[in-house]
Amino acid sequence: MMPRVASFVLAVATVAFAGPVHAQRSTPEDMAAVSALVAQYQAARTAGDARALELLFTPDADQLVSSGEWRKGREAVVKGSLASSEQTTGKRTMAVDTVRRVGADAAIADLRYDITQNDGSVRHMWAAWLLVKDGTAWKIAAIRNMLPAAPAGAAAPAK
Repeated sequence: MMPRVASFVLAVATVAFAGPVHAQRSTPEDMAAVSALVAQYQAARTAGDARALELLFTPDADQLVSSGEWRKGREAVVKGSLASSEQTTGKRTMAVDTVRRVGADAAIADLRYDITQNDGSVRHMWAAWLLVKDGTAWKIAAIRNMLPAAPAGAAAPAK
């Protein structure tokens, strides 16, 4: 009988002291750190610097791009990102819209992502990044790029 009581007390104590598992409010420091990470990502991509990009990702990072290609693993993400930059010329601009903590060491960042083509046309997208803390620095664990579409039943946007 005593082992059951001890197990119950241990379970209650674990839940009581584990803290909430729901989203936590991000801080201005989080926003600044994530904005700096986005700037490093943009600079590394613009420079075609594979090593600098590699350092920003977790080893198991993945990326789902708007074309449906799913890059799995840091090497595939870096290689695909650089190939995409070479193929789709123009200026990429990313701006952090929100950062939401989902734990002490995890956050979701929503970014506005525009590509201004050489002909002046602009492709407006969104990106969601899953970030994890690696010591004191944020690392990118996953990227989901989205190309907004018209809601079901609505007319397609004019091109």
